[in-house]
Amino acid sequence: MEAKSLWVLLATLLFIIQGWPQTEGCLEHERIALFQLKSFFNHPAYLKDWVDVKGSNCCQWEGVKCNITSKRVIGLDLDSTRKQHSHGYLNVSLFLPFEKLKSLDLSSNGIVGLVNNQELKSLKNLKTLDLSFNGMRSLRQFQDEKLQPVMNLEVLNLDGNSLKNNDLIYLQGLSNLKSLIISQNGLEGSIDITVLNNLTKLKQLDLSSNKIENLQSSHDGERPLNLTNLEELTLNSNSFTNSLLAQLSGFSNLKSLDIGYNQLKGSINIKELLDALSNLEELDISENEVKEIVPIKNKDNGSLGKLKVARLNSVFTDGTASLIQLLETFSSVNTLYLSENYFNDTFSTQDQLHGSSKIEELVLDYSSLNNNILQSFGGLASLKALYLGSCGLSTLHTQGWCDLRKLETLDLSENSLGGALPSCLANLSSLRYLDISGNQFIGKGASPALANLTSLRFMFLSRNLFEVPSIFMSFANHLHLKVLFGDQNKLVREPTIQTWVPKFQLKAFLFSNCTTKELHIEIPKFLYYQNDLSMVDLSYNNFVGKFPFWLLENNTRMGAFLMKGNSFMGHLNLPSHPKPKMSIVVISGNKLEGPILASICSIFPQLKGLNLSDNFFQGNIPPCLGSLNTTYLILDLSHNHLSGGIPEMLAQSDSLELLRLSNNDLSGKIAPTIFCSPSLQLLYLDGNKFDGNIPDIDISTCHPYSLTDMDLSNNNLSGELPRWIWNMSLNALAVSNNQLKGLIPKELCHFYLGILDLSKNNFFGPIPSCFNAHSLRHLHLSKNRLSGTLTNAFFNSSSLVTLDLSENQLTGEIPYWIGNLSTLSVLLLKANYFIGEIPIEICKLYSLSIIDLSQNKFSGLIPSCLSRLTLEPNDKKSSTILYALDFDGILDFGGILEGANYIGMKRRDLTDSGFDLHFFIESLEEKVDYTTKGASRTIKGNILEYMSGIDLSCNRLTGEIPREIGNLSEIRSLNLSHNNLTGHIPSTFSKLKQIESLDLSHNNLIGRIPVQLTELYALAVFNVSYNNLSGSIPSPKAQFGTFDESSYVANPFLCGSPLHKNCSDLDSPPTAAPKSSNEEEESGLMDKYVFWVTFFVSYVIVLLVIVLILYINPYWRQAWFSFVEHCIKTCQYFIEDNLL
Repeated sequence: MEAKSLWVLLATLLFIIQGWPQTEGCLEHERIALFQLKSFFNHPAYLKDWVDVKGSNCCQWEGVKCNITSKRVIGLDLDSTRKQHSHGYLNVSLFLPFEKLKSLDLSSNGIVGLVNNQELKSLKNLKTLDLSFNGMRSLRQFQDEKLQPVMNLEVLNLDGNSLKNNDLIYLQGLSNLKSLIISQNGLEGSIDITVLNNLTKLKQLDLSSNKIENLQSSHDGERPLNLTNLEELTLNSNSFTNSLLAQLSGFSNLKSLDIGYNQLKGSINIKELLDALSNLEELDISENEVKEIVPIKNKDNGSLGKLKVARLNSVFTDGTASLIQLLETFSSVNTLYLSENYFNDTFSTQDQLHGSSKIEELVLDYSSLNNNILQSFGGLASLKALYLGSCGLSTLHTQGWCDLRKLETLDLSENSLGGALPSCLANLSSLRYLDISGNQFIGKGASPALANLTSLRFMFLSRNLFEVPSIFMSFANHLHLKVLFGDQNKLVREPTIQTWVPKFQLKAFLFSNCTTKELHIEIPKFLYYQNDLSMVDLSYNNFVGKFPFWLLENNTRMGAFLMKGNSFMGHLNLPSHPKPKMSIVVISGNKLEGPILASICSIFPQLKGLNLSDNFFQGNIPPCLGSLNTTYLILDLSHNHLSGGIPEMLAQSDSLELLRLSNNDLSGKIAPTIFCSPSLQLLYLDGNKFDGNIPDIDISTCHPYSLTDMDLSNNNLSGELPRWIWNMSLNALAVSNNQLKGLIPKELCHFYLGILDLSKNNFFGPIPSCFNAHSLRHLHLSKNRLSGTLTNAFFNSSSLVTLDLSENQLTGEIPYWIGNLSTLSVLLLKANYFIGEIPIEICKLYSLSIIDLSQNKFSGLIPSCLSRLTLEPNDKKSSTILYALDFDGILDFGGILEGANYIGMKRRDLTDSGFDLHFFIESLEEKVDYTTKGASRTIKGNILEYMSGIDLSCNRLTGEIPREIGNLSEIRSLNLSHNNLTGHIPSTFSKLKQIESLDLSHNNLIGRIPVQLTELYALAVFNVSYNNLSGSIPSPKAQFGTFDESSYVANPFLCGSPLHKNCSDLDSPPTAAPKSSNEEEESGLMDKYVFWVTFFVSYVIVLLVIVLILYINPYWRQAWFSFVEHCIKTCQYFIEDNLL
């Protein structure tokens, strides 16, 4: 017996040694086949480890999944691995070597169809196929009758293609399908869903986001449905009407039905629907125009069958529905969603819901509710989760809701509740999740109500008026507390004699942006006792002292450490032991100094985000930052005093997504490898001392296709722009304030840029006439040596918001097509050689708010139609692109949720609670140079959004200032100086209530300064010097009391303070008081035109009188001629004696 057992053992070992596949990695022929796929899936940023190296373990390659034992490829994830904007046909035979392939994801690759599709029958093990978001227009590749029966597909995803109604018939042979997704396609009108009757195993069908109106065509209306196993049907975002409800009777086993976002209207009899769908457990009819759910007369517990979850969000929006009636109707469900509704109930203390309700979770977020609603909830004895966020509540009554002893989740966030927390809150002893953020609750020290809620795990106090950190003493005995958010409250100094030791160990603590009037506030002392933190945010509190490295030292599981916007000083001390879970470190906006230690890489080996900007760090950039063991890296070291160059190891990093080194002292040549980083998307090197040419790279070996933003401004770069830049998919390019030269390349004509800044360089020549970029929003070409005209340069640039061509050598007139730039908000043509009149087409640009045409040679009149411009604030002109860099799931909150499967947290994912961190990084900040208040200013951000102004100074404009300009009530700056304008200052200027700077100097204006201008209370700069104004200066009240003599000089007949000229001493005719009507006032002094006419007429009359007298009197005539002869001879003798 023992011999037999020994023989079996030896045989088994022999089989293992000889018969078991001898491979440490994938099969060689499958590795070769995978490498051949790279010619089609050719995105340079993906599949980088797919190499043609014999023996390479392809089971470890990106997107490849192998069987653990056989090492055969069983899964391929090729999502978005093909170059953008590429479309083509995929040869199915490429996948034949993968005989054991079970799952294949080909989504988002521009695959419009399949070649050799009959080879699909060889992939007998393929269960899941994802062809979503490819732009496929037909399913004929599945038409082969011999192909479909042998295919064992169970999941087919065709989401986001362009399929039509008749494509459904090509799927009827896929009899093994269990899940079919055809959402976001071109299905419309009536579709014949009975063609899918052969799919008897189908359990999930998604037809959402199409334009379907009916599930049965008219000619096939009698064919019965045979989808008896269908359990989940998704029809949301279509065009179904109430007739759909009758067509659903054929889905007898349906468990989940989503018909939201359709055109259901009026009344719905929920009982009839559920009688037809007797197995339905989840129903969603959100975002329809239902006015009434017909109430159920029989209110026994089984009235709604098996229905457990009902979603009726944004359904009752006209104020006619009753919340109490709905709660009665759906009293048998477990979860009821009623968000974004408008209910008309007027509650009283007698309105109590019956105690037989089974509702455990009630969601009313963003609904309009009566303030007394909580009094009516006392009868919801089974309620475990109640969400009342953003419901406009202003009063928190203590009756009703305080009796909900089973309540585990309560959300009262974003209302207008105030005062102290009600004491009856302590009755809710089962609460584990409490969110009262975004209200006006007050509290000093510990709150008795919160102190009794010892079961709390999640506590959100943000955006209230609590005094922190003293309020945190309320939780001293909360053993289970794991998440505490207290940001944006009132920060006060902790009492020095009052110390407390918490019993809890937090996982996440958010305590940022708290307001305080005190100085030298320190970090809350209870943090010294915390050693299990995964995330801590103490940003923007102006905390002082040394950098709190002890927080890192004490908490070994720390994943996110946010300390920006404080006043920590000294060196950046690091913990003594590695923190392998640390992903994000943000210490920007402090006063730290010294070098960035190279040990930062070993202490934080898994770092994904590092922001040390706005400090005083010195020395070189640690090269090891390029070798961190992480999938992606966000690195911001801007606004420091770092020196040296970009380390080659960092430039070659495969994980770097964002690199911001702006405003340091970096120098030398820019390493060309930085532009070849396969993952780098955002590169900001502006404000340094880099010199030399922008490196030229070989795009055949280097693929900078991931780069979307590049800012090299404010350096010492020279030479021409390299050609490879125009082969990229950049969204923003800025190289301003360098020494670059050359022509603007014609490749820009086909470039999909959103922001282009080439200003302050030495570019010359004409602007390419093909410059018709439809995507271009902000263009800056100022301060170059560009020449020529604007004949057709921007004819079709319909997306332009900013056009800055200032300080060049451009000539000609402003072309007529300027009126086609409908989105233009900023037009800067200052300091060129433009001529002609200001075209009235500018008046068609209703979005225009900043116009600078100064220092040109424009002539003619100021167009009165400029008054049609609204000059309203426009966020488009100041907007920058926000890149959201998500750090989802980097923090381990498993410990928080362990054993916390209570109702409520099932509905709220972690993003609702703020656990996923989203970094919003601004791209190039849009800014413009504009002269206002007598100085050139760089305007950006919110100031640019609200700025409005017109500058027509230093031209040759003539005529009077149009009275209509006074209708520009939103204008903040108006400069018409240094022209040849005549006439009076319009009294309508008194309507420019927002104006801050008004310059009319160096013209030929006459008359008085309208006294109504004293009503301009925002006016900070006023200049009417060097004109011919007369009369007294308006009394020095309001803003006019701040203007000095320089505002009025060189007006000979102007008098009064602040001029040193008394109006009673002025030798001029009396002038009339200014008129109060809208007509222009007349001056009491003679203008230049009248003066010269009078002088000329008088001169002619005197000359004629002298001639007449000499003609009549011969004696005087003889004396006159003798005098003239004497003068001539005297001059002759003088010349001969002295000059000859």
